[in-house]
Amino acid sequence: MKLSDFDYDLPQHLIAQTPAANRTDSRLLQLVGGEIVHGSFVDLARVLRAGDLLVLNDTRVVKARLQATKDSGGSAEIMLERVLLAEDPSRADASDEALCQVRVSKPLQAGRHLKVADSQILCLGRQGEFYHLRFPQPVFDFLQRYGQLPLPPYIQRDPAAASAHNSADDERYQTVYARNQGAVAAPTAGLHFSEEMLAQLQQLGIETACVTLHVGAGTFQPVRQEELSHHQMHEEYFQIQEAVVEQIQRTKARGGRVVAVGTTVIRTLEGAAAAGALTAGSGSTRLFIAPGFPFQVVDALVTNFHLPKSTLMMLVSAFGGHDLVMSAYAEAVRKQYRFFSYGDAMFIEKARV
Repeated sequence: MKLSDFDYDLPQHLIAQTPAANRTDSRLLQLVGGEIVHGSFVDLARVLRAGDLLVLNDTRVVKARLQATKDSGGSAEIMLERVLLAEDPSRADASDEALCQVRVSKPLQAGRHLKVADSQILCLGRQGEFYHLRFPQPVFDFLQRYGQLPLPPYIQRDPAAASAHNSADDERYQTVYARNQGAVAAPTAGLHFSEEMLAQLQQLGIETACVTLHVGAGTFQPVRQEELSHHQMHEEYFQIQEAVVEQIQRTKARGGRVVAVGTTVIRTLEGAAAAGALTAGSGSTRLFIAPGFPFQVVDALVTNFHLPKSTLMMLVSAFGGHDLVMSAYAEAVRKQYRFFSYGDAMFIEKARV
């Protein structure tokens, strides 16, 4: 398939600029049994069944954007891509080095510094499209002190609206179950869940489990090659606990469904099962999912609406069936659904091969 096969027309006014008043207020478009069904996100309590397992991504968004000044006097904007783990991955919070995007008028050279407030960040060189930077203290501590929440580029507000929403974004651009800091973008399918809804689902016999995948800034990078086989995915860190693998195995054994909350959970689980059976562990993944991909773990998906011609659009098309997904997106546009991070949601059953 070609890049153009994943394009669709989206009116600008359908891109959600703010979250719904309450997390569960969103609409839910369902792709079930090859049919398109419209409803509300709270309908998920009826769509799911006792014995199903919701798998959540517990990554936490960090304040990953920094405004800086070059030692030559020019301005720079730093965006974290990922922290470089020390020898002990569990001490990621103590690492002072990271790969970052740096927006500057002229490329940085190794040995140059970027100034934030009274602190100096050292450029150690390049790794592909990213700069390898050393911070004066642990990266996450520095970002918490000086950074800004990195809202997606398609959320564009005038200055008055931006200042009014900043504090709300600090809460609403995190899931209620966010625990492990490291993401530069939220796993947005999870933004629809409130603590009350998760408790209700548990009372209905629907279990939950958590994996971690730290979403990188590369998630917003466009696919530039018309031939999909030429695209290189960005790298993201993931972790799956042995207890989660066992929980998935029990779910499958009793006939329940593994329901991924977000495309990041699909990439985590299917990447960990790429060699055969699902295994626990941690590492980095560059898994690129497009139509024809053999899904082995996930049976259903809760997700938001994704950008045209994006890798996430390819993933959901692979999972739900290209023609049905594209028809559903056209229907969502006609029905005035809200799109992208703060927008409405979908429930997609895995297409039958």
